[in-house]
Amino acid sequence: MTSAPTLAGKRALVTGGSRGIGAAIVRRLASQGAIVAVNYRSDRAAADALVGELTDQGCAASAFPGDVSDAAQTHELVGAVVSEFGGLDLLVSNAGVEHFGALETITQADFDRLFQTNVAGQLFVTQAAVAAMTDGGRIVLSSSVSMRLAVYQHALYAASKAAISAMVRNLAPELAERNIAINAIAPGATATRMATRYSANYTPPALADVPFDALIRSMSALGRLAQPAEIAAVVAFLLSPDASYITGTTIEADGGWS
Repeated sequence: MTSAPTLAGKRALVTGGSRGIGAAIVRRLASQGAIVAVNYRSDRAAADALVGELTDQGCAASAFPGDVSDAAQTHELVGAVVSEFGGLDLLVSNAGVEHFGALETITQADFDRLFQTNVAGQLFVTQAAVAAMTDGGRIVLSSSVSMRLAVYQHALYAASKAAISAMVRNLAPELAERNIAINAIAPGATATRMATRYSANYTPPALADVPFDALIRSMSALGRLAQPAEIAAVVAFLLSPDASYITGTTIEADGGWS
């Protein structure tokens, strides 16, 4: 996979696109010729800085606010993108929130926060995007390798990401009728600010004295964290013509995580 302009002229929306994996996806799509809408919830400065960076490089990008946990805002977001870009061809649903907590500590508020953003947010941005797409649209949602791992006190988050893999599998035949492909990416541990914040939580109590980097080396075939650009490259592939026969699938980009 290269940075050739295989997405030239495609109009793309990346939710949660101002930081981390989302920002890497924005950069990758822009480098391949896409016109990119950078969605952010609260960090306008980061979104504006990213748009400025891309504009200086001769790429086309604009920042759009919107909280995807609110279905009304999500539809307004897509409407604003379509109004400015004249349509929508590609959607990358990247916005999400993390959660660790013992079963007895999980509250209704925790559940609502996780599932409103990680599940409902992805469902309704897909709904809005599909309504705006024409023949040949492509969608990538965000799952996680956590969906198949037994991670200590991580049940709520893992369940929200497993729902995404089920969602793309079941939406695939419906959207295929409109020649729209939908897939998900399931990243493993990736070098982002969120990973730094929660790295200690991924270490089970029995291994509390083991440094996180040593844990990664022992559990990953590649023995390291992914770089955001590596995840972005897989997303760009799923959006490209090269992935024309792939739909309803979750691609694990986890470095051989066991």
